[in-house]
Amino acid sequence: MRKLALSDEILLQVEQPARYIGNEVNSVMKEKSKIDIRFAFCFPDVYEIGMSHLGIQILYGMFNKRENIWCERVYSPWPDLDRILRDQKIPLFALESQDPIHEFDFLGFTLQYEMCYTNVLQVLDLSGIPLRSESRTEEDPIVIGGGPCAYNPEPIAPFFDLFYIGEGETVYDRLFDVYLENKKTGGTRRDFLLKACQIPGIYVPEFYEATYREDGTLSSFLPVVPQAPKRIEKQVVMDMTNATYPEAPVVPFIKATQDRVVLEIQRGCIRGCRFCQAGMLYRPTRERDVERLKELADCMMKSTGHDEISLSSLSSSDYRQLPELVNHLIDYCQTHGVNISLPSLRIDAFSLDVMSKVQDIKKSSLTFAPEAGTQRMRDVINKGLTEEVILDGAGKAFEGGWNKVKLYFMLGLPTETEEDIRGISHLAEKIARRYYEIPKDQRNGKCQITVSTSFFIPKPFTPFQWAPMNKGHQFLEKASLLKSQIRSELNQKSIRYMYHEADVSVLEGFLARGDRRAADVIQRAYEKGAMFDAWSEYFKKNAWMEAFAQTGVDLDFYTTRERELSELLPWDFIHIGVSRRFLEREWEQAKKETVTPNCRVRCQGCGANEYQGGVCYEDQN
Repeated sequence: MRKLALSDEILLQVEQPARYIGNEVNSVMKEKSKIDIRFAFCFPDVYEIGMSHLGIQILYGMFNKRENIWCERVYSPWPDLDRILRDQKIPLFALESQDPIHEFDFLGFTLQYEMCYTNVLQVLDLSGIPLRSESRTEEDPIVIGGGPCAYNPEPIAPFFDLFYIGEGETVYDRLFDVYLENKKTGGTRRDFLLKACQIPGIYVPEFYEATYREDGTLSSFLPVVPQAPKRIEKQVVMDMTNATYPEAPVVPFIKATQDRVVLEIQRGCIRGCRFCQAGMLYRPTRERDVERLKELADCMMKSTGHDEISLSSLSSSDYRQLPELVNHLIDYCQTHGVNISLPSLRIDAFSLDVMSKVQDIKKSSLTFAPEAGTQRMRDVINKGLTEEVILDGAGKAFEGGWNKVKLYFMLGLPTETEEDIRGISHLAEKIARRYYEIPKDQRNGKCQITVSTSFFIPKPFTPFQWAPMNKGHQFLEKASLLKSQIRSELNQKSIRYMYHEADVSVLEGFLARGDRRAADVIQRAYEKGAMFDAWSEYFKKNAWMEAFAQTGVDLDFYTTRERELSELLPWDFIHIGVSRRFLEREWEQAKKETVTPNCRVRCQGCGANEYQGGVCYEDQN
């Protein structure tokens, strides 16, 4: 009989005990005696966030299809349980079996956000696994990192045994087979890592060495064993239609952040926004066939009982078979009382026809992302939107019955001026006015517009990876300027303003472009109590500032400094298909305020056609 790791007494002491008991609908249970590999998959954040992540659901289902592998889930314990586990010396456990993580063969982390790095250390610490790979023994699990943050693994490299660079559906089976063969022949942990580093997409940090110049910049980054390649190649799934997908995703007992069926309609983006890391990492754009999506939608709705289905994509409007898919979903949803969520829509491509079809179904607010308030700034970031198109799209949305709109912008973009900042307020005001141009008897109540600004953070593998970043006080000054401007607009009561935390953004910038020296800062901050850094109520700025002071690491060196094009960057040893030459060219185009057409208008020459598929080869199909 399955025994819970936590007693009833402990469960009654913590918030949301259902986070820790497992046994949810569609979770996978196996007999341990028949298992050769036990894999603990961790999303290093609270359960409700982790259960909303599609990537874990995909790999959880894929791993568990193998009879000899049992993949289980683990999430960061909330601070209330964290204290209890430490006080009572209870090891962190997996949800399915409730067994300690230390007993597993692998502990895999999906790294979606830099601000979860201290939570990675929390999970290792509570599991009784040494924080640094160099201190681990044959008895410890192999610690793997993957996801978008793994494309610059260096700030956290000392904490991981290996990284998986690319999309997880490709070479994990080969990695597992190598592990089993090594185990069968009596190989050591190091033997396995030497074999693993020869698998495409696998990066083993201990087999590489970085050297630095006197000015602190990177001098060289080279392998120290002959088995390790000089360049790590991103792994890509080219056949999205037949790729594995969770037909029966795990359904949480409590409401998750994304409490719905998620249908990934395509991967990648054709647009080429110069600030967007995902748009570069996931090239080329690859679509799932609409018939397969219909099958998956029907299957997942029946297997989960969710009352909402969401279409997942970086730019859903660019999915070529969107009208046909929406028509199918409308028929199902109207019959079963299910809501359709259409996120990631471009305001210029949002079809009035699609809107009219979903207007009778429960609505939430629409989200548009102009990103910048002036045309000049939108050209710098290659957003490819004019004010006329934005207002026309908003008007169509209002005419379709929506009256709540969220507008996302960024502050601190390269070359930004005060006029660009004020332009955000002016654009929001024009959108509000557009609503009141509709006849009064056709309006759906009062117009509600939420302007939300994040602070620009240069990310690896984007044209802005060389750009300087604002200091925290500069971000706050710009937010204050925008706030005062919005207050002065005529329809101020219709416009609400929110902005991200400046200190967190600056720290994220450090972690995004850091090198291995950042690991000392991360560990020291964790030892001082930093955890759940993405949560404002738990963010400990003082812990981080003390960590910088005690390690002697200069925050500004990693954030406010503009990089020279000739500088060796910590992530240059990773190849994502998009060439460095293309990124350099786009950086220069940004400075010239020149727009690069999207992939379907004209090939951008980024290099992703080396994968011989997706949008790069559409004309040949």
